[in-house]
Amino acid sequence: MAKNTVEKIIKSVVKGDIKGATKEIKGSLARTIGLAGVVVISLSAMLPGIFVTPTFAAQIMGPGIWLAFVLAASVVLPGALSKSELSSGMPTSGGSYVFLERTYGPLIGTVSGMGLWASFLLKSAFALIGFSAYFVAVTTYFDLEIDIMILSISALVLITVVNILGVSKVKAIQTPIVIMTVALLMFICVASLFSPNFDASRPIDEAFSTDVWTLAETAAFVFVAYAGVTKVAAIGGEVKQPEKNLPAGIMLSLLIATVIYTLITFLMMASIPGEWWIVDGEVVEDPIYVFAEHVVNTEFGIVAAILSVLTMISMALAGILASSRFLFAMARDNLLPQPLEDVSVKFETPHIPIIITGVAMCLAILFVPLKDVVKLASGFKIMIFMMINSCVIVLRQTSDRYDWDPAYKGPLYPYMQLWGIIAGAFLVILMGSKAFIGGGVAIVTGLATYYLYGRKHYIASDKTPIATFREQFSRTSASEHQRRLAAFNAADFGGKGHLNVREFQNALLALGFNYSVDESRSIFHKSDDDENGVIDINEFFASFEGLSEE
Repeated sequence: MAKNTVEKIIKSVVKGDIKGATKEIKGSLARTIGLAGVVVISLSAMLPGIFVTPTFAAQIMGPGIWLAFVLAASVVLPGALSKSELSSGMPTSGGSYVFLERTYGPLIGTVSGMGLWASFLLKSAFALIGFSAYFVAVTTYFDLEIDIMILSISALVLITVVNILGVSKVKAIQTPIVIMTVALLMFICVASLFSPNFDASRPIDEAFSTDVWTLAETAAFVFVAYAGVTKVAAIGGEVKQPEKNLPAGIMLSLLIATVIYTLITFLMMASIPGEWWIVDGEVVEDPIYVFAEHVVNTEFGIVAAILSVLTMISMALAGILASSRFLFAMARDNLLPQPLEDVSVKFETPHIPIIITGVAMCLAILFVPLKDVVKLASGFKIMIFMMINSCVIVLRQTSDRYDWDPAYKGPLYPYMQLWGIIAGAFLVILMGSKAFIGGGVAIVTGLATYYLYGRKHYIASDKTPIATFREQFSRTSASEHQRRLAAFNAADFGGKGHLNVREFQNALLALGFNYSVDESRSIFHKSDDDENGVIDINEFFASFEGLSEE
């Protein structure tokens, strides 16, 4: 069966039937992530939100914040369903950026890509700013003196270096952290039921006595806590039975996160009396530590603080990886300069996007207050979720022309998508000027990027340098094959049997192929089946010369 699959792929490539080859390749990819893996990845991106947002939300709404988390989840739900459908129809790296660029074209793709990059890096910065408050609790308990800003920047440098080195498969680290975090939070919730100050009527009364505008404003603020629910959709090609496990995993993780957020905020406000979230005019930034200390003891609170630090650093580690990949994906579409898609010869990671993302996060940590980071990140994500919902409507309405038939289709179309768009717009309006300023900056940056660079270099799908190259490269003689192979191996500076885009271009130049920089980039992108920024030399020759006539 494997041999037949390979033969079908090669025949499709030689004939120029890219669509047929793509279907065969997708069908033959190893799918290793099951339902449990989907849930773990989604939860690892969401859980850090509970460690900071409750007290800032309480500053807006008071003890009834649990209802705001429920409302925010209802606005996230349409986007989660829509992204499940889009990822089953376009299982490729780049996630939301790819969906928007393929649906609306390169201009909207550039704007959304820059906005997504900003929102992901802001959420990662939010984690690194937020963990500092918990670290203060730890250092105070052990009577240590550490400059918290230096600590946050040091952690940022560390995770940036780790990403460059290529230690990006953090699932093995995230799984035990997620399990321990959920177990700890559940233990605190159970312990709170025995608190002498427990009063369930307090959060209930406050929730239903709050006016709808304050409730909606709070829901918009805590939206960022759910922003990671659809992150796993970007790796749909690695999920077993994606048409079942992807939507089921996203929905299950959203349900689990909603229950955890609602339960914790309800019990937190029921257990601790008074406006405890404000101390000396400042908002408390370590609510889980305060909660654990109040319902158990200080020592347990310190344990909770240490686990909180690990959870948020883990989230930031994965966040800088995800954020940098938007720049990488845009460069692969020729919408950003080539250096942003160059991968390190030694580590085979997109080091320049990672460094740029790290620098931007550093600026956010140094100059943007935590509450504003949360607002900006929430505003960006709400706008993106609105656009994702609109993608499904556009693709469904034009399915007869664009052959849109994904393996999974979300229920209650189009009412679910319309709810996500309308409710999202309402929440953005209530967030105030910072959301509009952040969105405006992303739009202006995206437009400037497209008109100054992207429009000149973008190659539309109907222009296919790969077709010309395939015709030139196939059906070669044995001596020409050896010459080409020697040129490709000579260009392989890393000695790993892989070529990044710059090495590939050098090989083509050495062989006398006269393509422009943008055309050679396009050929490289089409040849990079797994979209990791490198092509395997042997696999490349097997694909393009597999049926050559000597």
